[in-house]
Amino acid sequence: MEGELAMTTLSGRDAYKDELSKLAHADERIICMEADLGGKNHPFQKQHPDRFYNVGIAELAGIDMAAGLAEAGYVPFFSTFASFAALRASESIKLAMGYMGKNIKVVAAYGGVSGGWFGTTHHTLEDIAVIQSFQNIRIASPHGEEETRRVIREAAASQEPYYIRLSRNDTFVSLGRPEEASCRELLLQNSAGGGRSSLCLISVGEQATELCKTIVEGNPSIAHVHLCYIDVDSLKSYSTMLAAIADRFLVVEEHRATGGTASYLALLLPQHEIHVHHCGEHWPVYGGSHTEVLEYLGFGLEPLRKQISQLEEAGVAHDL
Repeated sequence: MEGELAMTTLSGRDAYKDELSKLAHADERIICMEADLGGKNHPFQKQHPDRFYNVGIAELAGIDMAAGLAEAGYVPFFSTFASFAALRASESIKLAMGYMGKNIKVVAAYGGVSGGWFGTTHHTLEDIAVIQSFQNIRIASPHGEEETRRVIREAAASQEPYYIRLSRNDTFVSLGRPEEASCRELLLQNSAGGGRSSLCLISVGEQATELCKTIVEGNPSIAHVHLCYIDVDSLKSYSTMLAAIADRFLVVEEHRATGGTASYLALLLPQHEIHVHHCGEHWPVYGGSHTEVLEYLGFGLEPLRKQISQLEEAGVAHDL
């Protein structure tokens, strides 16, 4: 039974709690702050009760408190719904993290529409656009348990402000990455046979990465690059490598098209075609599971396959 439990894959949200609790044993500067969503059995609260703070439904004040703790030399991790972190607390994030560069780590769970039944008020398809517009903040959108753990370790070791976008309860096995490699490096899952590809998928986030994995398994002629870090500085560091992989890119991201990763890549790669598979522009009023809400928004495997087919046909016509 113990062996079976040890092999269970954790969601990114649970992996974050577990990894931070472990890191805090060796680093007494680490503080865990929650905005009333930690639950009764939060591992950090159990293991480090004197460094765990539930600030309640006060996200903006929570960021301000974290700024004070960071100024005092602590490393505060503050977790809340992505919608409330990026939107309700945006002014404090802009000033404390972007402007003053305080060493605060915002862990934004329930990113995209992973809240499912929580509804439009708790969904966020705009957070990357908001946070990306503030300077000096690292943005990470990890895929799976292992990549999430690595990002938490990297965030704890860094002096930079972080915004880490997680889902709710989805569990995925991360793509293979060399043990010594940073999650800041782009990850080429499929190189289309080693040559230059006519189309390269760029995945951001868990659902998008799973879709792209499925696509390239059935079509090895398509390249696939997974990006974990998607802040402006990270995207700039990828531009030369991406330009060498393909002429056309399709960014797959659980976000609106406006202000997403594809928008900034289009500025960085003006000679390349940048397309995006996104969550549309209408409100996700449909209640259901994470996958069901995504399907309602037109984000999924079959719509992605159709879009790829259209891009491939257009590319052939262009070459002729």
